[in-house]
Order: sequence, then structure tokens, then C-alpha cells
Amino acid sequence: MVTLKIMKSFELFFKIIADNNCPLYERGELLTLSDKALSCPENKPTCLILVREMTNILFSLLDSGPVQDGGEKKVYSCSGCTGLIKFDHISEQEARLDGLIASDSPLDPEGEAMLKVIRDFPLIKVIPKSDIPRTLRCFRKERLPADTTFITKGQNSLYLYLILSGKVVVSDSAMVIATLGKGDICGEMSYLGGGTAGADVRTLEESEVLSISGEAFSKLLDTIPELQLFMSKLLVQRLTESNASHFDTFDACMSGWIAEMPPAELFQIFHMNQKTGVLSLELPKGGAKVSFREGCVINAHYGQATNQTAIFDMLQEKEGRYKFTTGLTPEEMKAVEIGDFMMLLMEGIKRVDESGEDS
Repeated sequence: MVTLKIMKSFELFFKIIADNNCPLYERGELLTLSDKALSCPENKPTCLILVREMTNILFSLLDSGPVQDGGEKKVYSCSGCTGLIKFDHISEQEARLDGLIASDSPLDPEGEAMLKVIRDFPLIKVIPKSDIPRTLRCFRKERLPADTTFITKGQNSLYLYLILSGKVVVSDSAMVIATLGKGDICGEMSYLGGGTAGADVRTLEESEVLSISGEAFSKLLDTIPELQLFMSKLLVQRLTESNASHFDTFDACMSGWIAEMPPAELFQIFHMNQKTGVLSLELPKGGAKVSFREGCVINAHYGQATNQTAIFDMLQEKEGRYKFTTGLTPEEMKAVEIGDFMMLLMEGIKRVDESGEDS
């Protein structure tokens, strides 16, 4: 939240989202409004007509009070000449993630102090030094009292958490899945499931965490291969731990509801346990099938979509039923897999996030 008051410094960022023959600026460029000046895109002159429009916006914001990041966005425009641009307010984090603000700018003193605390955390150690500043700027520090449930099974959880201090427990009903502490990550399984948590996460004592939105984390994964590889390995490890506690029961029935076991988690279970057979699903848009050979996906159909596209479409679904039947035909046993499983899954989750932003 940015609060504007006269005599106090501030800085707001606006991204140009439309350009209709503007003689100076283009779609995608950044405008920065502070208490002292208007900063236009680099190496471009300052338009006096835009200055006038920005002055009106400034007084309008002063009258209306705080600007809420993440709220409903208002579109502004400048049309005092032969051209037209439209722009909306974005947060500093969005500006950095979109590459509109230099990501290699040094950390402020608070950021440097935080880096000293987390430098040896497994997640931070894999990130290249040049990417550390922009990564840390995406996180927000939070203090959680003891016995606080901050991720609830079945509910949307759109954040990942890096534990700074304290202890948290991951549980499914009365069954404890894992106990996590300093340097550990939680919430990644919710991210994998398209935002729906598969377990409760509760603090055992007063704890401090760094939180990051799924949207911001997805953009970091796109641009930092080392981070993507780290998360792939972590997800495999966590799923193995989770499955060990309840896979015997699942193995006995091999069927159930998507609301209780989302597609992303189902696919991982069959992959990790090297299953061979066909997963049949009854989904909102009709029937779907995924064929596994020793955990590798060799065939997929959903509606008119096939293979990778079908997998991506299935990952979007949150309702329906599933059933797994063991065994494949001789022809299917010879088929090649449709792609690297973890890369396929990560790309699918990214698309789920993007579709959620557009809806």
C-alpha cells in the first residue's frame, strides 16, 4: 500500500499498456511519478502534455487517499496531442519483475542485513549472485504467533514461505507429514496444485517467514534456471515424504475425487512410484486419459487436445473423479514419453497461474 501525503516522499510506477500513434512513448514502457519529478522512459524527452496529465493524477490520488497494490486497477490516459497512450499503476515489485527497473541495483541496508541471515539457506545458495537483489525484493517479512494456521487444506494458498526462525508442522488431519524449521520452504505443494493446499501448515512456536506470491515466484522460475531445478528436486523430495504416509491406502483403491487429489499431485504420485497403466478422469469438459509407463507419460487425451496440451488442460481442473487401471498394450509399452516429466509439470503449473491472472 502506498500512502500519498503532501510533504512526504513517495514514488509511484505506471506501465504504458496502450499506444496509439504517440510521438514519444511506446507500449510496455515505464513512467515514474515521485514527490519531486516525473521520470519518463530512458533517453526520451519529457512530454509537457503528459506532465500536465500526471499533475492532475497526482492531486486526484492525494484526494482519494491510499493506493492499494493488488486492488482493481484504474486505467489513465494522455491524449492532448495527435497520439494517445493509456497506462495503469503497478507496484515496484511488478516493475522489477517485468524488467522495467534495473534488477542489478544494489540492496538497501535492510536488504543487506536480511541477506546475511539467509545467505546459507538452500534456496538462496542456488540463486546466482547477480539475481539475488531482485529475488529478495519479491519477498515480504512476516511474524506469525505460535499455533497459527497460515495454510489451510482445501483452501487457496497463493504464497510460498521461507522460514527465518521458529518451527512449523505440516499435517493432514491428525497425521503429521513433516516438521520444518529455519531455512525450509513451505507452500510449494499448494503452488504445485494450482493454489489449493493439500495439507494444513501451523506454527509450533512464534515464527518469522519471508513470503512471496505465486505470481512473482513463477516469474523468477522463468528467468532463473538454477531456481527451477532446485524446486523440481524439492518437489520430488516432498512428494516422496507425503506419499510415504498415505500411499498404501491410495494404492488399494486407485480411485477418488479430484477435489481431494488434484491432477498435479496425481501425476506426481504415478511418476514417483513408477506406475504403469492408464489414469482415467471424468472432468467438467468430458473424459480424459493419461498413460504411464514406469512413471513416464507416454500418451494423454482430453477433449480434442492430445499429449502436452491435454496435460496442461487437465492441470486446470479442480473437480471430477479419477480411476487408475494397471497395465498397457504391447504397442503402448514401446511408445516414447511425451516430454520430461518435471519440466512438463512446471510448465503446466505456470500456465495455470497465468490463466488465473487473466480470469
